[in-house]
Amino acid sequence: MPAEIIDTHNHVISSDTARFPLAPLGGKQSDWSVKRPVSHAAMIAAMDLAGVAKSVVVQASTAYGNDNSYLAEAVAAHPTRLTGVFSVDILAPDACEQIRRWAGQSLVGFRLFTTGSTMPGQATWLDDPRCHEPWALAERMGLPICMQMTAAGIPALRALMDRFPGVKVALDHLARPDLSDGPPYEKAAALLALAENPNVFLKLTIRNIEAAAEGASTLPDFMALLLGTFGAARIAWGSNHPAHGGGLPHLLGLAQTALAFLPQADRDMIFGGTAKRLYPVLETMHGGVGHG
Repeated sequence: MPAEIIDTHNHVISSDTARFPLAPLGGKQSDWSVKRPVSHAAMIAAMDLAGVAKSVVVQASTAYGNDNSYLAEAVAAHPTRLTGVFSVDILAPDACEQIRRWAGQSLVGFRLFTTGSTMPGQATWLDDPRCHEPWALAERMGLPICMQMTAAGIPALRALMDRFPGVKVALDHLARPDLSDGPPYEKAAALLALAENPNVFLKLTIRNIEAAAEGASTLPDFMALLLGTFGAARIAWGSNHPAHGGGLPHLLGLAQTALAFLPQADRDMIFGGTAKRLYPVLETMHGGVGHG
């Protein structure tokens, strides 16, 4: 039986701005969420078309900020196909209350948004002591934390992981490393050094696949280094649909074609197995393609 395909990084947007008002981080809605929004029903249809069994939907921070209401509705509407990662203002006085609130709605981790299309650069608040109590709560609750960040934030992230060693951390888009120098990828040294922490996981998206084929880099060179450093059991595929255009079947096809040179066991981990290690609830979700 073919291994289940699990998408660890996509986004849903409602057309109903009365029920789900826009409040984008950075004060400006992202272009992609304006031009190609995908409802949760449309996401299920796209998953069925692509052959994706389950998805971990990530809060659309550049549309809704930290109001995760539509994400929670999506998961409630399709509990056998979708789970979700919510967004939180970790510096807010009620951050821990909000973490408990959204985790209580069957969302399985939270995301810290420190850079992105509406917030270029790298935020500097990761070393703020106000982060400590929410990180401690995540450790107690077993909630993974997704980091939307660049390599410039890695020193502050390291300090948090040292203080809270039980927290699993997933780096969206591999923390956007610069791969242009090619082997031995000295510009990505800070990312590669994180492999020494067994709780660091990587989300591999089309952004990284494309970047690995630019400059002096080749995808086989980079993947050989990444697999040799982290291992396939800590690398998970994410489509970034619909933030990246082309549609979910197209994005999955690009990733499968690009990684076809890898051993089957590694591909099975990257396209599904690692997601279950990061989010064990995926093992208990018994939906599948055509059962949304």
